[in-house]
Amino acid sequence: MKMTKFIPRGIIPAMATPTDAEGNINEGALRKLVNHLIDGGVHGLFPVGSQGEFFALTLEQKKKVIATVIDEAGGRVPVYAGTAALTTREAIETTKMARDLGVDAVSILTPFFTNLSQKEVMEYYLAIAEAVPDLPILLYSNPGRTKVPVAVETVKELAAVDNIVGIKDSSGDMSLTAEYIRVTRGMNFHVLAGRDTLIYATLCYGGTGSITATANVDPRIPVEIYEAFMVGDHRRALEAQYRLAPLRLAFELGTFPVVIKEALNMIGIEAGPAIRPVGPMSAENRARLRQVLVEMGAIEG
Repeated sequence: MKMTKFIPRGIIPAMATPTDAEGNINEGALRKLVNHLIDGGVHGLFPVGSQGEFFALTLEQKKKVIATVIDEAGGRVPVYAGTAALTTREAIETTKMARDLGVDAVSILTPFFTNLSQKEVMEYYLAIAEAVPDLPILLYSNPGRTKVPVAVETVKELAAVDNIVGIKDSSGDMSLTAEYIRVTRGMNFHVLAGRDTLIYATLCYGGTGSITATANVDPRIPVEIYEAFMVGDHRRALEAQYRLAPLRLAFELGTFPVVIKEALNMIGIEAGPAIRPVGPMSAENRARLRQVLVEMGAIEG
């Protein structure tokens, strides 16, 4: 029997981190983004993830972002925090920091750069779970970026841990997502889509929602996928998924994670530039992105 009753569910935006040209946090824009997302109907907020440029922020900056999001959200929705790090020691330190600030849960990416075995992946998550036994933890698999997969058997074993409550799966492999769901049925373990083009598919298979970067721009569309699905309106859920897809596919127009930041700038939220070395989009690709936003209804043509 799991100690925690926390259920990760719904549309949880992987928030961009608004910054200035020097990479300093733009607190006013961050607060504006929080309200933009909550007004759009989201079911949670997820600062300092991949889209939030966790890899480019200092520990103090992460602390400021998480504290600001918690303060501005004011208990209206749960706050999840990304606490990824290259070492187990740093991941535990960052996770404890997020816990002490008052987050509802954390999502922890597998370590990257080091080509870990599944035994090492398992030991990494077990050590963190043991260090914060009262904090709900989501595993986070993104093998396209980390080059570290999370095997089905690894997930099944970790799902039995008291405070490991789910996984964000950004593999883009629906067969793998489906297996995560199938082997953890009845374990109070929840699978969320991390690939924005697969929100509807993941829900159909039994997933409980999505941690999504595209929701930064127009949260109403992914929220519609989820809400329509939950009332059995599959046609409307699928149509909303079709409307969302072009923005996710537009990620190819610039170096991750600049596209969402540029899109936010276009809709009037000063997300600023991506933190160097990631550079701006080309003028041609920026025009293509603007057209995607017009067709989505996010901005006027």
